[in-house]
Amino acid sequence: MGANSSSISDLPENEYLKKLSGAEPISENDPFWNQLLSFSFTTPTNSADLKLLEEATISVCKSLVEKNPRTGNLGSLIKVFLSRTKELKISAECQNHLFIWQAHNALFIICCLLKVFISRMSEEELQLHFTYEDKAPGSYGIECEDLIEELLCCLVQLIVEIPLLDITYSISLEAVTTLIVFLSCQLFRKEILRESIIHKYLMHGRCLPYTSRLVKTLLYNFIRQERSPPPGTHVFQQQSDGGGLLYGIASGVATGLWTVFTLGGVGSKPAPQLEQCSPLANQSLLLLLVLANLTDAPDTPNPYRQAIMSFKNTQDSTAFSSSNPHAFQINFNSLYTALCDQQKSDQATLLLYMLLHQNGNVRTYVLARTDIENLVLPILEILYHVEERNSHHVYMALIILLILTEDDGFNRSIHEVILKNITWYAERVLTEISLGSLLILVVIRTIQYNMTRTRDKYLHTNCLAALANMSAQFRSLHQYAAQRIISLFSLLSKKHNKVLEQATQSLRGSVGSNNSPLPDYAQDLNVIEEVIRMMLEIINSCLTNSLHHNPNLVYALLYKRDLFEQFRTHPSFQDIMQNIDLVISFFSSRLEQAGAELSVERVLEIIKQGAVALPKDRLRKFPELKFKYVEEEQPEEFFIPYVWSLVYNSAVALYWNPHDIQLFTMDSG
Repeated sequence: MGANSSSISDLPENEYLKKLSGAEPISENDPFWNQLLSFSFTTPTNSADLKLLEEATISVCKSLVEKNPRTGNLGSLIKVFLSRTKELKISAECQNHLFIWQAHNALFIICCLLKVFISRMSEEELQLHFTYEDKAPGSYGIECEDLIEELLCCLVQLIVEIPLLDITYSISLEAVTTLIVFLSCQLFRKEILRESIIHKYLMHGRCLPYTSRLVKTLLYNFIRQERSPPPGTHVFQQQSDGGGLLYGIASGVATGLWTVFTLGGVGSKPAPQLEQCSPLANQSLLLLLVLANLTDAPDTPNPYRQAIMSFKNTQDSTAFSSSNPHAFQINFNSLYTALCDQQKSDQATLLLYMLLHQNGNVRTYVLARTDIENLVLPILEILYHVEERNSHHVYMALIILLILTEDDGFNRSIHEVILKNITWYAERVLTEISLGSLLILVVIRTIQYNMTRTRDKYLHTNCLAALANMSAQFRSLHQYAAQRIISLFSLLSKKHNKVLEQATQSLRGSVGSNNSPLPDYAQDLNVIEEVIRMMLEIINSCLTNSLHHNPNLVYALLYKRDLFEQFRTHPSFQDIMQNIDLVISFFSSRLEQAGAELSVERVLEIIKQGAVALPKDRLRKFPELKFKYVEEEQPEEFFIPYVWSLVYNSAVALYWNPHDIQLFTMDSG
């Protein structure tokens, strides 16, 4: 950005940036653009560097906001970029580094400027800035081309058509980031945007035919997880004659005007946390989530959501439905592998949720996998480390389990998968346990954490719903899992007694001396009794459907039989207690007949024999426990702020000034 610019602090005084933001109009054919765009720069990939960059260039940006209505220099810069991109695909194939280099630099400047413009004006005002240009006398009647749509369409084409190579990685990343910036108007509005100029351009007109290709490309960027090429190699090639980073001197630009401008880039070592990530994969996933959660237009549904809902496996030979023009095919095996590997990030978990919830093809494929543990274990690890995760990541993980447990095949198969040495489970050494028993342990732990910390009824409900869906298919429960089921019931029982005692004491004391209102113990009691009822139904479902498969649960019941005494005559639990009481009485009798001081092994043997002898017709049948996940009536009120909170907090997203953000109704985790 000028011969003397070697650090961020020099940028406000850079002569080329000052001219760009000055009062003089610059023609798109002016040699100035070659000089401005001749700098070497590695795109910043962390918020700290981006914050420094914004602080250094904010004066230039403000000046351009003020002067652009008279100069139209923003429009000229965009036209220069558009002209550079016309032969970009051929440049990539021919390894034309110089051409790609300048196109990238133009787009980087546009992206930085655009971010400032969007944070300081409405979409209508932004649209005006794209139409300003220096006009000759008598030309005011001529209609201006729509540069916003032109630029948006160009960015989409760049993403889907330019092959991903070392030399094109940076410009592909910049194109994805610029689209996110275009859509970031939402961040600066307190309400959900339902009428947006940018949304209209992306969901209609020239961009619409690229919908399926854009979604497919973004998914493949996520799948491939391509790391950023080593700094200095993605645009330039080192020269054997000592030319260093300068390339293509014959382009006509004087050597003295070339700038080696570094920001955590050329010649520097990338930060350790960035060595393991793919900025392009991360940004592509964020853009995909943003596009999928654009609000539907009044006349047409969101085409990006339609594409996500309907894409199929490359091995699926069935014909596409004519009702959805945006359907496409993708390799499900590669997608499944990427989803399994990336669940530590919020955005990957949110993508998995969307695919399982909205795309029946993906859900069917996932449930048919014989290595389902590769997907379930990372989800369980999220729930296990609930203290370290933000609440929305935990919710997504839990809802994914709820969706999976709606399938009986899944509920059966997880008890057949045997795991060894689960190192992240710290409460107890688990040398060998089924995936199903581990799932039960983690969900129960989540319930107990919620009872003591967050006390979120919605979390309780979904945890219990997942256990209820599984209960009829419980098989060979690990002894520790069986113990934890009964321990949870014990905890609920103690809580019930405590609330009941508090309610009784408050009634005896009547109204206090200051006539202050009494706590609503009746509501607390009602909530805890609902949870206890659910736990009794889960235990009952297991006993009536798979008693002979679960001797460890019967053992745990017998060991803690006194817990259930108080609920036998309780009007809210009498019906559901009949089967549990019958099982406890039946097996207690058989153990008494076997004599005193029995070993654990002998007790389990008697239970197994008794399970065969117990007449099944003596157990009362109850309706099957089945719960389905139902999305809220207005999901965008949750998901749009959630998605933008992920963009805001992303390590490779643009730096956003927190004072400008309006949308935040989500915790930033």
